[in-house]
Amino acid sequence: MKKNEKQRGLTLVELMVVIVIIGLISGIVVFNVLPAADKAAVSTARTDIKRLQTALTQYRLDNQSYPTQAQGLEALVEMPRGLRRPERYQTGGYIQSLPEDPWGNPYVYIYPGEFGEFDIVSYGRDGRPGGEGLDADIGSWEN
Repeated sequence: MKKNEKQRGLTLVELMVVIVIIGLISGIVVFNVLPAADKAAVSTARTDIKRLQTALTQYRLDNQSYPTQAQGLEALVEMPRGLRRPERYQTGGYIQSLPEDPWGNPYVYIYPGEFGEFDIVSYGRDGRPGGEGLDADIGSWEN
């Protein structure tokens, strides 16, 4: 190698500048994307609850009453025992499977409901009644 030839490459300062820029861009993306994911989870829970409400309404129209508390939401998937007129139960059920809320918890069915004929609730991110923000309950009475 000749003394006059310059070696090409990044200096430590240039490398540090690139790392700082990547860090800033990553921070901006995370700051903007995470709240959108949280909003999407709440929106998904509300959509699931509306779908369950529709299935329960159809169940009631066919069977003249909502499922009992003991039968729960499972009555929408499989015909419960003890129906007065089992021939009225919709073939294949009213939904294919019961969804879990976006945080992996089952939706809670309360019959009779406190806020309506029945209540369907997701207890939010923490999976416990009450809470604020993402831990707040999401219920059928809000839809």
